[in-house]
Amino acid sequence: MILDSHRYEAARQARDARFDGRFFVGVLTTGIYCRPVCPVRIPRQENVRLYPSAAAAAEAGFRPCLRCRPEVSPGTPAWLGSSFTVSRALQLIEQGVMDGGSVELLASRLGIGTRQLTRLFKRNLGASPISVAQTRRLHFAKQLIDETTLPMSDICFAAGFGSIRRFNDLFKSTYGRTPRQLRLGGRKPVKNGGEIKITLAYRPPFDWRGMLQFLALRATAGVEEVSDTGYFRTISIEGVTGEFGLVFSATDPRAELTIDFPDTRQLLNIVEQVRQLFDLKADSVEIEAQLSEDPLLAILVGKYPGLRVPGCWDGFEIAVRAIVGQQVSVKAASTLVGRITARHGLTYQSGSGNNNTLIRVFPDTQILVNADLSGLGIPGRKIAAIHAVASAVVASELRFDGSQTIEEFIRRICQIKGIGEWTAQYIALRALRDPNAFPHGDLILQRSAGAPGKALTASQLLSRADSWQPWRAYSVLLLWRHYQQTH
Repeated sequence: MILDSHRYEAARQARDARFDGRFFVGVLTTGIYCRPVCPVRIPRQENVRLYPSAAAAAEAGFRPCLRCRPEVSPGTPAWLGSSFTVSRALQLIEQGVMDGGSVELLASRLGIGTRQLTRLFKRNLGASPISVAQTRRLHFAKQLIDETTLPMSDICFAAGFGSIRRFNDLFKSTYGRTPRQLRLGGRKPVKNGGEIKITLAYRPPFDWRGMLQFLALRATAGVEEVSDTGYFRTISIEGVTGEFGLVFSATDPRAELTIDFPDTRQLLNIVEQVRQLFDLKADSVEIEAQLSEDPLLAILVGKYPGLRVPGCWDGFEIAVRAIVGQQVSVKAASTLVGRITARHGLTYQSGSGNNNTLIRVFPDTQILVNADLSGLGIPGRKIAAIHAVASAVVASELRFDGSQTIEEFIRRICQIKGIGEWTAQYIALRALRDPNAFPHGDLILQRSAGAPGKALTASQLLSRADSWQPWRAYSVLLLWRHYQQTH
């Protein structure tokens, strides 16, 4: 059960979309659990129980609602008020670490004991790690059944199930129907290949136009393309290449994700990375309420509501960009990264033929660890830093998957000559998805947070930002946006 029940009960009665995914409603009279925005008649308060996650509702014995479809909710922002260990664990679960069902493996990747991890999950999510992972697989499979024409065998393995028998048994026990019986409209399955389209939801407000503008300024030619309503890029997973595009609806809090990737087993991984790239699970209302306690940020929140922190597709790619971007303009950094990609990136040809501008795949660590980067306009010290980061990633001394603590990652990457605190914090902000990352040495932040015409020092800014924790990364986007609009 969730703690702030009065607040959530009011949101349930109002069908407040801002709370969609933040909690789920178990209905005692029907035995189902719903999103707070479910369109059916609102049950009486004494007939419901409120849960902090879908997995918690499932553990309590409720089954998913077929009307409001909990699987398409924006996702639970589990890091809200929880330890960052839980957030790191969820990142690893989203990457498939728990697809084998081993809590021990997940705990070992985090450097903590199994019992401690289970206690953290119970306290923050109301469910065990195994239940959270199973609910994640079940929900994704249900969405693929409803929204695609993929064969059931493809859906089974795309959602991370180890066997078709397990897949069928779980659906029967959860929904009382087989996967085939749940498929709507009698659509005929298609073979592997071709585009997959699914819907991704988010909690309003979300300034996705501002997000697209941020990404457009930093887009790498040949790898990324940004339009007024969407983002498109090439990707590579385990040596297999493909692409995706995310286009936002102008009227509803949702976006359509199109994936063109030959290995359907990677679909869930791709979807979760896109969610992180666009920070789709964030709760802007909660974050902005705390930041608004500072008079300066209150003004900026009013001007720019719904700002999110842009993530990335690949952590190493962002690290390279951060290195070449030191002490140069955003435009110059994009040009330099484009030159690296043009020389060392794999040639790509769109399978759909819909986007002829996507012609390169960003080179991975194995390619850049010893790559010749001379003659591209990149100083030698930056080239050395890129090689060193690539070597550290290949040796697993640096990991972008959330298995290292933020402190450990920053300590290790700052040992590389040419990488300081600003670069490390920027990488943590975008690649590690640390909501509290704060590059306090950034001159634009120091100017934006100071009085007109007077910049704060780095130490003064750090002190000023103490009350902005644990959402300092969001304050960074607010201050950057403010500076961009006023200069």
